[in-house]
Amino acid sequence: MAKPVDPNKEDQYATTILNRNARPIRLIIDNGINDDNNVVTLSQQKVDELQLFFGDRVLLKGEKRRETLCEVDISASCPTNYIQMNYVVRNNLRVRLGDIVSIEGCQYVKDAVRIHVLPVDDTGQGITGT
Repeated sequence: MAKPVDPNKEDQYATTILNRNARPIRLIIDNGINDDNNVVTLSQQKVDELQLFFGDRVLLKGEKRRETLCEVDISASCPTNYIQMNYVVRNNLRVRLGDIVSIEGCQYVKDAVRIHVLPVDDTGQGITGT
């Protein structure tokens, strides 16, 4: 025998997608006015909500499993659910304006001991010698 269906419960399942819970770590990308390539700008309310401070390092996760580290800057002109970032940061994450990124605070970031700076394929052509 079939069970009776509660109409309120059925309506709840249909509108679950529309009524998503607020996700404080997911922010919409906006164009940044800062020329520094490792700084993102957040509103004071969002910084307080995420328990961050000015100058903290954060890990940004974009689409296609791309990640980058940035420092936090605070601005009153930035909307609450937005994050303002430079073109270089957006390019590193492979995202565009209006996309969504997630943000996490990084407490311990080790200093680099050694780095390798490699040329791009097309910029190294025609160079001779060692």
